[in-house]
Amino acid sequence: MMAKRRCGPARRRHRERHGGARVVGGSGPARPGFLYAAVDVLDGAKALHSAVKRHAGEAALIQRCQAHKRRNVLEQLSEEYQPAIERQLLAAYAMTEYPDARRALDQLHRELQRINPSAARSLEEGMEETLTVHKLRVSELLRKSLASTHIIESAFSVAEELCRRVKRWREGDHRERWAGSALLLAESKFRRLKGYREISKLVTALADYGIKKGLALKAKTA
Repeated sequence: MMAKRRCGPARRRHRERHGGARVVGGSGPARPGFLYAAVDVLDGAKALHSAVKRHAGEAALIQRCQAHKRRNVLEQLSEEYQPAIERQLLAAYAMTEYPDARRALDQLHRELQRINPSAARSLEEGMEETLTVHKLRVSELLRKSLASTHIIESAFSVAEELCRRVKRWREGDHRERWAGSALLLAESKFRRLKGYREISKLVTALADYGIKKGLALKAKTA
């Protein structure tokens, strides 16, 4: 099993941090010409999504951040509707089985079409990718960890706080060295992922997915 965190570009103007985490299915390090299926946990940034798909193709199983999706939907609604819709979203994502979660979201989508079409479109966009961990039958604790980008955003917060102390940036790789040092500091504060004992089952599921898709064969013959 190989696991790593992957950071996306930061849009400084809006002070947004985009990024994701990755869990890769396979034993040992990836070899040239050999693709491992992986879960890429991403926010809604289209550029990051496109980059992952362009680089990994079918090997990338995108898990869209459920927290971002919930926030985006609620932002379209008036305060009158937000509590009830949020409860329904949380209930849907808390379901164990994919068919149940999908039915709940489809029902909510129909309800939102009557209440607020903009909120309905926001829910519909990328909705299937918010359920990737359900389709892989990830256990509840690990599913909560991998269903959002919180695990990488906390590292970005540490890096942002440290880099804010720099008063004057020099030429060359000054920014890169500070960013790298800040992320290493953040890494030293990492705790075990909730549900980490179930990662081996997820890796097996990813390996099975890769076999079904023939990823290894495609990579070797590409």
